[in-house]
Amino acid sequence: MTALREQARPAGPTAVRRRWRGMVRRGAPPENRMLAVLVLAVAVITGSIMGWPNIIPITALMVPLLLGSLLLGPRQLPWFVVLVLLMLMLGLTRQEEITTRTVIAVAILFLLCFIILLTSFRRSRLGVAGVLGESMLVDLRDRILGQGVIPQLPADWYAESALRSAGGTPFAGDFIVTSGSAASTRLEVAVVDVSGKGEQAGTRALQLSGAFGGLLTALPAADFLRASNHYLLRQDWEEGFATAVHLSLDLVTGEFEIRTAGHPPAVQLSSGSGRWTILETEGPILGLIPDAPFPCVRGVLRSGDALLLYTDGMVETPTRDIGLGIDRMLGQAERLLRGEFDGGAARLVDALGSRNDDRALLVVHRR
Repeated sequence: MTALREQARPAGPTAVRRRWRGMVRRGAPPENRMLAVLVLAVAVITGSIMGWPNIIPITALMVPLLLGSLLLGPRQLPWFVVLVLLMLMLGLTRQEEITTRTVIAVAILFLLCFIILLTSFRRSRLGVAGVLGESMLVDLRDRILGQGVIPQLPADWYAESALRSAGGTPFAGDFIVTSGSAASTRLEVAVVDVSGKGEQAGTRALQLSGAFGGLLTALPAADFLRASNHYLLRQDWEEGFATAVHLSLDLVTGEFEIRTAGHPPAVQLSSGSGRWTILETEGPILGLIPDAPFPCVRGVLRSGDALLLYTDGMVETPTRDIGLGIDRMLGQAERLLRGEFDGGAARLVDALGSRNDDRALLVVHRR
């Protein structure tokens, strides 16, 4: 009974203060705090316009309006735009004279509000503010690149990758996924080229990099391309195809297996003869043929040998056949990698290929 009486007793000043301190401690959501700050800024600017109409222009309201377009979410932004328009109308009542310049300024503000509203409606599909949406894209881009980080290798091995996107955009349709660790005796690497270029292929590359990274880690080398092909077929994309080259390397013996899926062939440098050899393998493009076979070529990397895995952007241009492009790449590799493989992937990517196509290259060298 005592407990019931205590629950029914109205909250006194002490309980109210306790609840208030709890709310302050927990804090309001960041968007609500930002909205409160911007509303306060609009109120201050409007008050200044009404108090000193000859000093503070009504275009000062553009500052919180633009900040709101960057910082507020799509649910809050339309109401904030309406508030700015109401404050604009209120500020106009204190203007001593409505000139042509004032009318043009008001028209520009209305146009900006209309553009920001349209932007807000487009963002509603994503549900986040402009700055947060951009940070999400940056994080997604970093995740694509993180899939291709080469794990720490034994001292007698060196591997380096380089990636350049079409037009210099941060998103590319070419990507590299790796599997392995410092304690592992195998290195699994796949170099993939998704259909499309640059930003058009960036979203598909993001999805495939995560899926292929999981398949590369979980499956035996012989099953990776078959599983990747099955995964792409299930997506049912209009441009749902990709090419890939997969390397499975034993870091103890140097024995390797290479399988390709519609991809340019890997090339191997033999340190004894100093010659580059094309490792021909022919597998179908991923995402087109169910239950397709992917033949394997085997070899051994001895001390001083190297392998190059690359995408077609390195060797093919609209005016040059892929065979001639491979010959040119091997000539550049012989010149740029002679005696110095460190940084060689970046040097080769910068020297070769079309700037209008995504380019990716992986160099594996046994010291």
